[in-house]
Amino acid sequence: MLLNRNPKFLTFVLAAWLVLELFAAHLSAQQARRDFSLEAASPQFWELIDRNAKLSVVGTGFGFTEGPVWDETGFLYVSDETINKIYKLYPDGRKEEVIALGDPDGNTYDKQHRLIDCASVLRAVIEVTPDGKYRILADHYQGKKLNTPNDVVVGPDGALYFTDPTMDFVAGAVQEIPFQGVYRLDGKGDLRLLTKDLTQPNGLAFSPDGKRFYIDDSEQRNIRVYNFGPGGTLTDGRIFGEEPGGKNEGVPDGMKVDTKGNLYVVGPKGIWVWDAKGNHLGTIVMPEQPANLAWGDKDYRTLYITATTSVYRLETKARGFVPYLEH
Repeated sequence: MLLNRNPKFLTFVLAAWLVLELFAAHLSAQQARRDFSLEAASPQFWELIDRNAKLSVVGTGFGFTEGPVWDETGFLYVSDETINKIYKLYPDGRKEEVIALGDPDGNTYDKQHRLIDCASVLRAVIEVTPDGKYRILADHYQGKKLNTPNDVVVGPDGALYFTDPTMDFVAGAVQEIPFQGVYRLDGKGDLRLLTKDLTQPNGLAFSPDGKRFYIDDSEQRNIRVYNFGPGGTLTDGRIFGEEPGGKNEGVPDGMKVDTKGNLYVVGPKGIWVWDAKGNHLGTIVMPEQPANLAWGDKDYRTLYITATTSVYRLETKARGFVPYLEH
């Protein structure tokens, strides 16, 4: 039996395996829903989540939800990776189509309040314009096509930071960049590679003081943290936490941070809550496997969670850190 040891082929195989794993987890979540529960690993968990907190459904009937962004006028942007559209979702469950786009993924507002999306099929980071169109902000690095941009966040310097794994390649797509990177895109359109340490980088977030940069790896099932310096310099990369789980239970994905520096990271069965020192405080077990989350409502103390076919709402005791609102 001949084995293909070409690095690009091996990377493709690993990426294909991870896509199947994610798909199996999503399918499993649709077929056998879990009961919502709050599982504390530390008493500190109850300082962030009320013991009697109730999970409610904001909207359902989606294909696969991702990329929530709260708008202060009272609605949520939501990507649907299966139906290939971005919607406005209102508290009463009403939804309005914003744009039809192949496999939209993570979203954010930038400092100019523009909606930014990671468009997997376009292999680009784009601005979604108010007229329902888009403008490509970045789709190449050193003359080569990006992989499949996955999630994006505003940095303390106002630049956009995004992950570029290979998990969402469509059939026939060719990987041109021989690694899965994390990038910085500044206001002038200059794109810079920050790290290629991760095998399948996914969710990312900054600490409230702007000194730490967190990135999770869906393939390695862990969260890494870097010291963040001027101009987007990353140093001292290290493992912050591990999120192991059983087959089809989900992997690390989207993440958000509260104003005290606690992390809320998608993981097996739901949302894993961590303190700033890397202690796992507890898990928000979700009925459907989540992919991402966002802070919302007027006081930004509510988590909106995109989970497979639905979007859920959970009030917390914490106040969310929302980078694009910071001055």
